[in-house]
Parts: sequence; structure tokens; C-alpha cells
Amino acid sequence: MTMALNTPAPSALHRLWTGTNVIQKVAFAVGLALLLMAFLGPLIAPHDPNAQSLLSRLRPPIGFDRAKVAYPLGTDELGRDVLSRSLHGLRLTLMLAILGALLGLLVGGLLGLLAGVVGGRTDAAIMSAVDTQIAVPFTLIALFTLAIFGSSLQVMVIVLGLAGWEQYARIVRGDVRRLMHLPFIEAARAAGASPRRIAFTHLLPNIVSPLVVQFTLSLSNIVLLESTLSFLGLGVQPPTATLGSMVGIGRDYMPTAPWIVIVPAALIVLLTFAVQVVGDWLRDSVDVRLRAR
Repeated sequence: MTMALNTPAPSALHRLWTGTNVIQKVAFAVGLALLLMAFLGPLIAPHDPNAQSLLSRLRPPIGFDRAKVAYPLGTDELGRDVLSRSLHGLRLTLMLAILGALLGLLVGGLLGLLAGVVGGRTDAAIMSAVDTQIAVPFTLIALFTLAIFGSSLQVMVIVLGLAGWEQYARIVRGDVRRLMHLPFIEAARAAGASPRRIAFTHLLPNIVSPLVVQFTLSLSNIVLLESTLSFLGLGVQPPTATLGSMVGIGRDYMPTAPWIVIVPAALIVLLTFAVQVVGDWLRDSVDVRLRAR
């Protein structure tokens, strides 16, 4: 007689880890490390990010001549600690990207839901706005908006939120139009459910997965947009540090102090790499699950 062995089912974390390739594992690890650095930045930063010390200006990182242990990644043109400013810059850049992506999700999701449920002229008007947004380079819109309203944190969040709302609107509108003809929606209509109830009770829960994927993918684009605007001097103004502004200010010192640019630029590359790979993995996972239904 053979006895069945009761082996415990693998945990969700184990399935996640074994179901990814090497690049995806690296991206997950890098993303988690960057999140911890951003969250713990104010606690682990060795110095005030805005504290100046002209006697210590342009100190190189540890391992080079004139380096000081107190400044492990060197100092900038005003003697500010590059490590401390990079940690605070990473935190602010990530915060702006997340808030901007959430705003884009809210605006685009609601407009797409409205277009798909109501249809008719409302649908045509919203989709015309979507086509206009896609046709015009958003960098020009951002430059125009920031030139008029300034570059405060609130304005930056709004500008970054408007960067990808049209993608959310197209996704939601397409999924809603597909779902509107399914039997469970017809049954809800026959039962007397209002359009609002149909939209938020029956439709919205069925389109969450593609929205999560789009949210993740949009983060990398927003990080690059924020870095570009800050590099051009139109982002959050000094002395507040973002990764893009650090690169923009440090470019004049590349021949003599390249670490001022290399450190924040490396963080931008790692952040966009991690977010993009995780977003691609989420998209592939959602597509497989949808095809399996």
C-alpha cells in the first residue's frame, strides 16, 4: 500500500520567486531596495541635504584623494553631501511619480468609465480629448504649464498626473464597451440598476487588473518626465533636491566632479529599470490570466 504524502502548498511568495527569470528577480530586488532607501532616507542620511560647507566643496567619494569618511559619496559644488541629497531626491522623485500616476489613474479612469457607460456625444468628446493629448507632445504642454503657473510641488503633481491620463481613459473605455454587452450587465439593467451602480459595482471591479498594470508602467515614464523637467530647471526649485535637478546642476561639473551626476543618474536608471521590468511582468501575468478565463 502506498501512502500519499501531504506536502504543504507553496506560498505566494515562493510561487512569485520561482515563476520569474533572473532579470525579473534582479528588478524586484532593486525596486525593493530603492523603496526602502526612499522610505528610510531621512533616517539613514548622514547629513542635512541642504547643509552647506564651502570648505568641503567638491570632495570626491571614498577611495579618491581628498576624500573624507564623513562624505562617502562626495560633496557637490556647495559642499552638500551627495549621499544625503540623493536619498532625499529619490524620496521626492518617487513621491511625485506615485502621486502623479494616481492622479492620472483617477482622471483617466473616471473619464474612460463615463465615456464607456454613457456613450454618444460624451464618448466622442472624451475620445477627441484623448486623441488631442496623444497628438501633442506632452513635454511642450508641461513646459507651457510650468512657465505660467510655476513649479511648486502641487503644480508638479498636476502636470505629472496629466502626463498619462489618456492611456487610462482608453483602457477603461475599451474594457467597459466590451463588458457592457455581457449577460451580467444586461441582467443588472433588467433589474433596474442605475448607470452609476452598474459602473462602480459591476464594471469597475472587472477592470482593476489592467489599471494596476498601466499604473506600474506609467511610473517609469513619469520618473523620466520629472527628471527631464528638473534637468531643464522647470521642476521643484532649489535647494530642494530631486534626482533630475541634481543631474541638471551637476552637469557643469562633469569634467572635475562627475560623482555629482553619476550618483543621481544611476538611481534614475535603476528606478526606471525596476519599474519597467516589474510592469512588464505584471502585464504578462494579467494577460495569461485573462486568456485562461
